[in-house]
Amino acid sequence: MRLVRMIANLGYGSRREIAMMFREGRVTDAQGDVLYADDKREHAHIRVDGEPLDPPQGLCLMLNKPAGVTCSTKDSGRLVYDLFPERFALRNPNLSTVGRLDRETTGLLLLTDDGGLLHRIISPRSQVAKVYEAELAEELRGDEIASFASGTLMLESEQTPLLPAELQLLAPRRVRLTLHEGRYHQARRMFAAVGNHVVRLQRVAVGGLTLGALQEGEWHILKPDETQRIFDTAVEPT
Repeated sequence: MRLVRMIANLGYGSRREIAMMFREGRVTDAQGDVLYADDKREHAHIRVDGEPLDPPQGLCLMLNKPAGVTCSTKDSGRLVYDLFPERFALRNPNLSTVGRLDRETTGLLLLTDDGGLLHRIISPRSQVAKVYEAELAEELRGDEIASFASGTLMLESEQTPLLPAELQLLAPRRVRLTLHEGRYHQARRMFAAVGNHVVRLQRVAVGGLTLGALQEGEWHILKPDETQRIFDTAVEPT
């Protein structure tokens, strides 16, 4: 029953439902020959309803998150998991967001079922840079770049100053912000701390990984070399 367990863990159904799929002949090999539950086949050679299986454990993907979507499995309104096939939410191990973007923040969001990879990305030791582009309500005063880079800026209700962050002016009210930590609503709260307000916020890069041509609402399963880019030095988004 190894194949039943493997396919069930990918979220295609309960073990009972997968066993029924075998009996109905819906599970085949790459040549279209019907498989049985006690057959032995490699993951890449198995088809369900004629389609290749989703990637095995170790899945990492990036989503260009649209506004109005929440990074949660249980919340009111639209969730990030609604943007994927329903079975993605049923995988075992679970597919989890790597950190969060708030409901109205758009851009690059990573998800993985690899707990080790998740913790490596968010660990302060890895110092994976997160790059945001923001439209502000007001033009910069002129001291914000130095303030963000100082390593002394404090957020409201916190006891520890922020790590140095890089702020780049792109237009009178448009900036690029590079962070090296991930505190709650950090980008928005940083601008609030200097008397400004974020009107629109998009994450455009994580480490050396950028959105590229990925449109809002689209997602892409990362290849190993793409996953490795997360740990490269942050690049200029294009």
